Amino acid sequence: MAFTDPSTDCTSDKKGIRRKSWKNRFTLLLKKNTRLMKNKPSRPSTDDVLRWGQSLDHLLSHKYGKAAFFVFLKSEFCEENIEFWSKCEEYRTLSSRKDLESRGNSIYQEFVCSEAPKEINLDYQTRNAITQNLEEPSPLLFVQAQRKVYSLMENNAYPRFLQSNFYKDLCSTAKGETKHVMT
Repeated sequence: MAFTDPSTDCTSDKKGIRRKSWKNRFTLLLKKNTRLMKNKPSRPSTDDVLRWGQSLDHLLSHKYGKAAFFVFLKSEFCEENIEFWSKCEEYRTLSSRKDLESRGNSIYQEFVCSEAPKEINLDYQTRNAITQNLEEPSPLLFVQAQRKVYSLMENNAYPRFLQSNFYKDLCSTAKGETKHVMT
């Protein structure tokens, strides 16, 4: 009897089904946003999808590239990395001390502290530096940790993403839609 995980909405012992489920979710995300933004092109172009393969920066700077990478990381049970990286990007834009304290503590509790629900892989020195600077937070509080997580994604998850059937399917779909539009 297969166990169904409600958070993934798929059978946990069949990788093919899990991959299709995440692919379907990404497709639904694209369709939903197409309806919401009728005057603006919301689907990634073939060039966009191919550019995602050039660097992690290109991937993360594109709204749908980031969403696709999140879907992929979620299928590999390591989505906490991109969630942390994204929250750090938002955190760096804060300026008020109150917001820095509040969001800093929230990020710390969710990702950094020992036994955090979405604990990221950090060395002792980085984790300790964050802990010590939490009482006097600055927009740069998580920069070192964010760099380490980015490096981890760039050197491990991103190459797997590029080799995955998921990314190859996205490339094929984007190329196919371009051909369809041109005919």
